[in-house]
Formats: sequence, structure tokens, C-alpha cells
Amino acid sequence: MSLFYKLSITMGLLVIASNYLVQFPFSYFSLEEVLTYGAFTYPITFFITDLSNRAYGKIVARKVVYIGFVIGILLTLFISTNFSDIISIRIAIGSGLAFFIAHNIDIKIFDSLRKLHWAVAPLSSSVIGSIIDTFLFFSIAFYGTEVPWITLALGDLTVKLVIALLMLIPFRFLIKNIKDFSQEISN
Repeated sequence: MSLFYKLSITMGLLVIASNYLVQFPFSYFSLEEVLTYGAFTYPITFFITDLSNRAYGKIVARKVVYIGFVIGILLTLFISTNFSDIISIRIAIGSGLAFFIAHNIDIKIFDSLRKLHWAVAPLSSSVIGSIIDTFLFFSIAFYGTEVPWITLALGDLTVKLVIALLMLIPFRFLIKNIKDFSQEISN
């Protein structure tokens, strides 16, 4: 199986897992009002987007995002969406919109910074994408409900930013081992 398909399938699986896990508060260290389990899986989607962009360029990275979007959102709708629960439906809608917008912005930022130091593009694009994604998702999914969405969004964003930093380690290792196909595709 090619890297493209591995990245696309991984993206979809991460979206499904994150959409399911965001429904459950992180119940350790008194963080249930600040964090959900989805905060630990979702930031890896930005890592997948950035790897795709580095290996193939922005056009193929968008395809990975679109495939991940279709897999993730469709399966979320059918597997973990309780259609009698409005919050569950709002989670699916918020996830889809936030994912689509934030990852496309991530791709654009990464592409414009790709020629700078190897860490600038993935860190900058992931941080900005994470900020946009977090506030879009949590406001769509939980605004006007009893869910403490602002504190959950801030907790989620904090974890996303830490994971964006941590993902630089495998990113650096993997880009040394991944051929850059972006020049071949754009020619």
C-alpha cells in the first residue's frame, strides 16, 4: 500500500476516533471540565496533513484531507452519531466544518513556508490550524449548551499545541526517510 493511502486511511481513522472520544471528559487530575479524550488523538491529523504536504505537495495533501474527511465524517455519522441527541449531531457538523476549514488553511500555510527551516512549516501551520479548528469545533458543537465549551476548548488547544511540538520529532525523522514527490507531481 502506498504512503498516500496509508496517510488517507490514517486520517479518516483519527477523525472517527477523535469524534467519538470528544464526548468523554478526561477524568484524571480534576480535568473533566477542561479536557476530553479527543484532545489526544485529533492533533495527529495535522501531523498527517503536514507529512502529506511535505511528501507530495499541497494538491495531494488536499486529497488526503478530502479522503480523510469523507471517511471520518461519513463513518462518524453512521457509527457514533446519535441522531436523537442534538449535541451528537452538532459534534459531527462542527467536526466536519472545523476539520475541512482548518486543514485547508494548514495546507496553505505549510506550502507557503515549506522552503524555510524544516520545523517552521509544520509548527506554524499546525498551531494556526489548531487554533482555528478548536474554536470552530467547540463553538459549533457546544455553544448554548450546558457543556463548559470555552474551558474545554482552551484545554483542548493546550494539548494540541503540546502535541504539535512533540510531533516535530517524528516529523523530522520521517521526512528524512520520505522522498519528496511534490516536484514530480507539479511538473
